[in-house]
Amino acid sequence: MPELPEVHTTVTGLQKVLPKLIIKDIWTDMWSSSTIAKNTIKDRSYFPYFKKYVLSQKILNVERRAKYILINLENGFTMVIHMKMTGHLMYGNYREDKKYNGREWSWIPVSKTSPLNDKYNRHIHVVFTLSNKDHLVFCDSRKFGTIVVQKTNTLHTDKLSHLGPEPLEKFFTLNNFKERVLKSPTRAIKTVLMDQKIIAGIGNIYSDEMLHLSHILPTRFPKNIKDSEWKLLFKSMREVLKKGIDFGGDSMSDYRNIEGLRGNFQKKHLVYLRTKEKCFTKGCKGIIIKKKVGGRSAHFCSVCQK
Repeated sequence: MPELPEVHTTVTGLQKVLPKLIIKDIWTDMWSSSTIAKNTIKDRSYFPYFKKYVLSQKILNVERRAKYILINLENGFTMVIHMKMTGHLMYGNYREDKKYNGREWSWIPVSKTSPLNDKYNRHIHVVFTLSNKDHLVFCDSRKFGTIVVQKTNTLHTDKLSHLGPEPLEKFFTLNNFKERVLKSPTRAIKTVLMDQKIIAGIGNIYSDEMLHLSHILPTRFPKNIKDSEWKLLFKSMREVLKKGIDFGGDSMSDYRNIEGLRGNFQKKHLVYLRTKEKCFTKGCKGIIIKKKVGGRSAHFCSVCQK
């Protein structure tokens, strides 16, 4: 699932191309009758409501909150997009084509040499046609992503009110960090770090990496972490997230940026998906292992992580 660095990368890209453009048309085939899809763009009865507040609207700007992408419109509404497990947004010039190389893809890039043609970019399920005749498209092979429209002035006190603070904000200090995490003193530290109500934006990849960098086992309880370890964990959290942003996100799986290009953070993994490989820590002879922690896979070195 795209985490803070991937969503930040997407938002940074969209902010460069979307402001002042008008949404002229919306297409989707993302329909679902699941109760989870109710009141989202996947709900056929919700779609007319969505179009009412999105069509013909000028885009003001694009922001991020936790793992949510917020596209603010001139009429006082905001499109709220969560990419979930396999979703990503791309921007370019597309055309409809029911048959492409013998396979049924309804929208394809006009340019045959564009990175938008990457096989991970072909699962187009939502298309916004823009006033400059380019398109904003949502690619999601598993169709888990969600898109809704909300009033901008109530968004942060309503739909997003449950979210914890942003870990890279200047006001978020070591003391804030420690106080937030200690709200769950007897849960595994990895699980707490991924809890969006505690801290916003951290997921499976970056929690593994920051815990390894701070030499803390993912199964440790926050109440048992020492003061010196808190300092290193806070520093590691900021370092890992910033590094993820610097390298354009992690594309070990489906994630691509708005141009259809891969990020490069997967080349910098210390532990994530490196099961049975040697630990990179200087002087450590440990091997990376994988273990379920709170229902999620944790990757770590049992030798240098304590």
